[in-house]
Amino acid sequence: MNKLVKFYDRPQLNNPNLIAAWPGIGNVSLLVATYLAKKLDFKKLGEIDASYFFDPVGIVVKDNIVEAPKFPQSRFYYYQNKGGGSDIILFIGEDQPVTSGYDLASCVLDVGLNFQMKRVYTCAAAPTHIHPSEQPGVWSVSTSTRLRDELKAHDLLQRGNMHISGLNGLLLGVAKERNVDGICLLGEVPMYASKIQNPATAMAILKVLTKMLGIKIDTGELAREARETTSQLKQLAAEAMGEYIDTFTEPIWEHEDEEEEE
Repeated sequence: MNKLVKFYDRPQLNNPNLIAAWPGIGNVSLLVATYLAKKLDFKKLGEIDASYFFDPVGIVVKDNIVEAPKFPQSRFYYYQNKGGGSDIILFIGEDQPVTSGYDLASCVLDVGLNFQMKRVYTCAAAPTHIHPSEQPGVWSVSTSTRLRDELKAHDLLQRGNMHISGLNGLLLGVAKERNVDGICLLGEVPMYASKIQNPATAMAILKVLTKMLGIKIDTGELAREARETTSQLKQLAAEAMGEYIDTFTEPIWEHEDEEEEE
């Protein structure tokens, strides 16, 4: 880890929780992490040397001059809870590697364990047939039956068997291997809009996550973004329904014309 991570600070942290986020469906995980970073007094903790995990596939040229290869940022931040609760280590990765996800997950956990973290959290999206006008539900999975029973107190949905793709899921698998407590909160997103950023789902997850962490933040800004995005998604749903009706149904008068011809 010493070769892979450059530390900017060595704070004394109180029983910290680790929250890790990478891009994913609906950009839900990154929305949650970046909003937390914006609303709480996080400070820089360190950075992973991404060249160990990513292979650049091209270069940028400016004014006919080739620039050095650039790698996705993979940074750690820390928040010291003045309320006396557990502190937080926040990891935000700009991208997911194609082949070295397991090693990157291990590196992220190493940093958390270096500060005696007690638990790791990730967030993800759960594509469903939910309509944009509905309040997104939040699912939960954990690394142990003990945690699963604890999560029941938060009235979270537990869907049994599923697959969580990418590092937002893989990190919990690596945590399980290393006997680290881990929880993933998955927010429902409309299946037809999985590529659209979804702040409403991020806010649903944040309400649960902040309660678990014992912190309070102002979600007003995210709520405004959620209303705007929800309006756009409703419009997309209406357009999709219109296209479906046009494609798979015929107007009544066309049937009447057929009857008259007979």
